[in-house]
Amino acid sequence: MLLGEMSMDLFMARRRAFRALHESGCFVIPNPWDVGSAMWLQALGFPALATTSSGLAFSLGLPDAEWAVSRDRVLSHVAAIVASTDLPVNADFESGYAVEPEPLMENVRLCIETGVAGLSIEDNTGNPASPLFDLDLAVERIRTAKTAIKASGANVLLTARAECYLVGHPQPLAESLKRLTAYAEAGADVLYAPGPKDPEEIRTIVRELHPKPVNLLIVADWGITVAMAEDWGVRRISTGSALCRAAWGGFLRAAREIAGGGSFTSLRENAPFAELNEFFQGRRGPG
Repeated sequence: MLLGEMSMDLFMARRRAFRALHESGCFVIPNPWDVGSAMWLQALGFPALATTSSGLAFSLGLPDAEWAVSRDRVLSHVAAIVASTDLPVNADFESGYAVEPEPLMENVRLCIETGVAGLSIEDNTGNPASPLFDLDLAVERIRTAKTAIKASGANVLLTARAECYLVGHPQPLAESLKRLTAYAEAGADVLYAPGPKDPEEIRTIVRELHPKPVNLLIVADWGITVAMAEDWGVRRISTGSALCRAAWGGFLRAAREIAGGGSFTSLRENAPFAELNEFFQGRRGPG
C-alpha cells in the first residue's frame, strides 16, 4: 500500500509523533521482520518501529547484502510494514540502493512514498576492499537524501549511519565521529554508529554529537538497560536483527533437536496457538 491509498493526515501525524520522540528521553524502536511481528510489537506498546534489512533477507532465504534483495522488494516490504501498524515506521534503507546522488534521490523519493516517518542511509559500499564511501561522496549522498526529503514536502526524519565499527575500521570511534559530524552538517536529523558496546565510547559519541539525537544499536545482552542509555544521553535504541534472530534461535533449537535426537522438548517453549490465533483474528477477522 502506497501513500496515495492512505490518508495524508495520518502520515503527517505519524511523522510529527516520530520527531517528537527524539526531542527528550530515550525510546526503543524495535525491528519487526514481517507484518505479524510488527503487529505484535505495536500491541506491546512500543512507540515506533523500524524495518530490518537482515530480517527481511533471512525470511527470503538470502544474505543481508544490498545486492541480494532488490530495491523494489525492499520498498514493497516497507510499505507492507507501514500499512500493518498505526505507528511511525523508520525504513532501514541500507545505502539507498544507489551510489551516485541522482539515482539515490529517486530511490529516497520512492521510499518516502511508502509512508515512512523516517529512513536511514548508510556509508557502507558493500565492497570489502573499500568498505566505506569516500567521505566527500558520503556527505554528498546524505545531502542528496535530505534534498529529496525537502522536495517531497514530507516531514520525514533522516538518519545517517557511519558503518565504521561494522566494517572493521582501525579507528572506529574517531572515524565515526568525523563522519557523523559531517553528516549532521549535511542535514541528517539523527546520527547512528552501529557497533559500540563500551559505555565510555557510547557516552563520547553522544557528547561529541550533541545536540543531534543518537541511535544506539543493541543486539545482545551487553548489560545495558534503557535507563542506563537514557542517562548517557542516548535518544533512540534499535534492535536490528536481534528479534528476528531470537525467532530463528527458537526455530533452530527445536528443529535441530527433532532432526538430531528425535525428541520434541524444545516445543515446550512455543507460543500458544490460541494466543497467536486470537490475536490475529482480532485484528484481521470479520467485524
